[in-house]
Amino acid sequence: MDIFTGSMRLRSDSMSTSASQGSRSKVLLRQRLAQLLTCIEDLSSDDEASEEVSRSLDEAFQLCGSYIPTDAFRMHMVTWNVATAEPPEDITSLLQLDVQPPTDLYVIGLQEVSASPVRFISDLLVEDSWSHVFMDTLAPRGFIKVKSVRMQGLLLLVFAKQVHLPYIRDIQTTYTRTGIFGYWGNKGGVSVRFSFYGHMVCFLNCHLAAHMNYALQRVDEIEYILETQDFDISESPNVLDHKLVFWFGDLNFRIADHGLHFLRSSINSDRLNLLWSKDQLSMMKKKEAFLQEFEEGPLNFKPTYKFARNSDTYDTRKSTVALPLTMYRPRPLQRCSTTLLFLLTSLTWGLLSVCGKKRKPAWTDRILWRIKPKDLPSEDDEKASTCTDDGQDEYPIMVTQDKYTSDMSYGVSDHKPVIGTFSLELRKCFDTPMVHISPEGVWSADQDAVLNYTVQEDFMSSTWDWIGLYKVGFKSASDYETFVWVRENELPETNEVIQILESKRAVMEGLIPEGINGINK
Repeated sequence: MDIFTGSMRLRSDSMSTSASQGSRSKVLLRQRLAQLLTCIEDLSSDDEASEEVSRSLDEAFQLCGSYIPTDAFRMHMVTWNVATAEPPEDITSLLQLDVQPPTDLYVIGLQEVSASPVRFISDLLVEDSWSHVFMDTLAPRGFIKVKSVRMQGLLLLVFAKQVHLPYIRDIQTTYTRTGIFGYWGNKGGVSVRFSFYGHMVCFLNCHLAAHMNYALQRVDEIEYILETQDFDISESPNVLDHKLVFWFGDLNFRIADHGLHFLRSSINSDRLNLLWSKDQLSMMKKKEAFLQEFEEGPLNFKPTYKFARNSDTYDTRKSTVALPLTMYRPRPLQRCSTTLLFLLTSLTWGLLSVCGKKRKPAWTDRILWRIKPKDLPSEDDEKASTCTDDGQDEYPIMVTQDKYTSDMSYGVSDHKPVIGTFSLELRKCFDTPMVHISPEGVWSADQDAVLNYTVQEDFMSSTWDWIGLYKVGFKSASDYETFVWVRENELPETNEVIQILESKRAVMEGLIPEGINGINK
């Protein structure tokens, strides 16, 4: 509870030694100023009172100096196990499009997107139906798809306001399979990472092992994913090297011990707090140090699994209980016959177990985040310097969770979507685009079009660099109308203006093959 506004907001920042909640700079500043006012009210000619005022003022100004003015951005996140369903026609409620202040980033993580062989191959050739509905909804609002990554049923989409695109850099994706001994992608994690105004951010969408009794295996799986996913970025080669990590998805943690009657009673009477202590993820966080670095808002919404489709009624029928064919560390098939025998035995056992326990509601769908903690300095480091890594003091980042809820209005799946909205306050490491582009003269469809571009910041250029022409309202980087290659002999130095002539003259002069720049597209 924010004691000054009375609203429930969960906040974390990179200036603390861990991601746990504590007194923040702004709160401390307010406390010191309140002390100062108290001192002023009681002020007399007493020297001791004057010293107290002076000391409180000094501390307040020091805190003012340590809290560097920042820019604020709003991020809207969704995680939803869609259970192979087709998307609903209207997703405006899910995206909360008209909220104020307006959103800057949308991050959507889906699980169990339809991945039948024929469907999956067709989705490789064109965007899947879920990507289409999000792109069609967000593009008219000025949002561009920055990147997407898919691994069978796992899909992760990142959208940004067009104004932010020049400041989103070093975009990379990866994925990790954990299903069927690590050889199948029905379970695992997909990631998108990038630099946002110089801050390294990573989004990890996971679908972990199912069933009540596999909480430890779920912990093993996420630990394996975090350890093995890597990126070709020296500053943040692994997930946990990033300054800010969001981990979300169908994590499949259940509510342990409580019986179905007690669960129903607690949910119907809106006494959800009675269930929190037996939430498996909360229980595991007390035991696993790496999980304790992740923060999560209070579970003040009903468990999002498992519902009868197109209803708000929990499906508590008996479920088929089978041994999950997942393994958190994929191993080579050194003894193929033994492994296949175990696999066949597991499948047979699962088919024979047609009846199991009744399904119990659970918070399977979650959104957590982690700000990279400062490295604890060694004794030698303390003597030598008080600097922190990653420039976190110079370029801090603060995360405030504004909302953590579910949307009960969608019934196409047996899961309800979970929504998290966040305020990101950060000091920009840079605010200049790498390249400035400006058209020359009046452009016409039947004439050569000329533009100037100026490199304003050093970066690793390539002969594969290109400049694209887009229509207003484009949806992604692949929506260009035409493009031209930036040839190696035209790569300028910083602040040098270079002129690019559109394709027709370049083709006539034999500089590039006809059609390579897409003018016939």
